Amino acid sequence: MINNSKKNIFSTTRGFTLIELLLYISLSAIVLLVISLFFITLLESRVKNQTVATVDQEGDQAMVLMTQTIRNAVAINSPATSTESSILSLTTENPTNNPTIFDSASGTIRMTEGANAPVALTSNRVIISNLIFRNLSRPNTPGNIDISYTVTHIH
Repeated sequence: MINNSKKNIFSTTRGFTLIELLLYISLSAIVLLVISLFFITLLESRVKNQTVATVDQEGDQAMVLMTQTIRNAVAINSPATSTESSILSLTTENPTNNPTIFDSASGTIRMTEGANAPVALTSNRVIISNLIFRNLSRPNTPGNIDISYTVTHIH
């Protein structure tokens, strides 16, 4: 007997079913979403860390310069003993730098030496507020100044 049936080797279905296609698209979308969220979180952390570093750096630099100048001063002109002020006036060994004044204007800490123009100690990337100098000196002791201020990053 002769069998006339022919097998078609191309009759096997190739391609994806609609359900398979939807499943692959859904999985791809989920993977892309997770990767995108990871990168967004990474960028937000980077910006936050840069902001914190800027605020720390600006605040520390101003504090170091003020502390060094206070240590090298001959006398504290103001604020008076046991008082506080937003302005610190010092007498230094160099007469051309007298008085040396620290204050805050337009959100920056400034230093003025003698008749010279004020010099900003902080940049325009931060705002300085609540600058307070407290004279904690006791009679017959070297001067003791407490400095406090708030540093805020400009967005």
